[in-house]
Amino acid sequence: MRRLRSPNARAPSKATPPASSRVVKHQAAKLELRFADAMKALDIGVPTRIALALSGGGDSISLMTLLGKWAKARSSSGVRSSLHALIVDHGLRAGSAREQKNVAAWARDAGWRAHVLKWTGPKPNSNIEDAARKVRYALLGKWCRAHKTPFLFAAHTRDDVAETFLLRLGRGSGVDGLSAMRSVAPYPLDGFRELVIVRPLLDFAREELRAYLEKEGAAWLDDPMNEDPRFSRTHARALMPALDAAGISQKRIVDAARHLARARKALETQTAKLLRAHAKKQASGNVLVERQALIAAPKEIGLRALSALIVEVSGATYRPRFGRLEALYEAVCTNPKFRARTLHGCRIGLAPKRQQIFGQTTIEIKREAARKRAGAAISPK
Repeated sequence: MRRLRSPNARAPSKATPPASSRVVKHQAAKLELRFADAMKALDIGVPTRIALALSGGGDSISLMTLLGKWAKARSSSGVRSSLHALIVDHGLRAGSAREQKNVAAWARDAGWRAHVLKWTGPKPNSNIEDAARKVRYALLGKWCRAHKTPFLFAAHTRDDVAETFLLRLGRGSGVDGLSAMRSVAPYPLDGFRELVIVRPLLDFAREELRAYLEKEGAAWLDDPMNEDPRFSRTHARALMPALDAAGISQKRIVDAARHLARARKALETQTAKLLRAHAKKQASGNVLVERQALIAAPKEIGLRALSALIVEVSGATYRPRFGRLEALYEAVCTNPKFRARTLHGCRIGLAPKRQQIFGQTTIEIKREAARKRAGAAISPK
């Protein structure tokens, strides 16, 4: 059962509020101004429809409150947005349906339209965290698509940036995996390329958001699953106090992630430059790329270029697994007998003679036949 958190009852208002009350209001106003600046920095304008992933936890209730106030302020200047709170009931715990009804009531009280999306059918016995995440994004994505709402707002905070860094460090991720979450990013599930995730709270700490909710007199839920040892994020969160004591503060971790984000952007710029000069998309959707350009490029750029082309042709959201991508890249660049291989739903091979616009070693990337499944292991042809 999730625990309800509600602030202490506040004293009746007086003609002249005490100094402490004025300070609290000033701090809340500053946070709201920071949020307005964060929204402006997103550079997405004022969406006519706003969809929010609302769990009922402190982070998402904070985003609902701040986003609602922001939208209301914009409506006074003639730009109106309809507000939709999307609440996923995973059905993994007894009482979850009742809790989601309470969260929906909070959303309606705050001026949002509430929509409860249910995960029906059997639930997995293992790898629950990953399965729940995929189902959650599938339900949210289907709603957004059906209602022509391209932006899904999510309440990821600075704490999430640090925790994600630690999780991916443990998995041996590279520059992209370790770099900070993007405030506007592709939808994190295949099949929803028209949608994006919007994260305006990445510069906000969980602690300050809860202090803000207390000032607002808002309630929220503390989910005991956040302390469940079955989930990897729980372990990352538990490490933070010990890391802080060792001088590795949350701020240092977030700074490192943002440094890597700048490095990622530079690498993406160079990759795009290579592709503009040495790759061409055909009317069929196939892509031709100059093999010698892949060979001559620094390995990181070559890998990124090959990956980007495979993602483009396959229509997938995510890149191929690195080990398989690297094996393909090495074969393309070093194997003089290379003819073709498959990866991520694509066939990567030497182009037919009529398509050799970059010479005899032109590489063609095209979708596999429908009978082949995307993401299959590389296999020689």
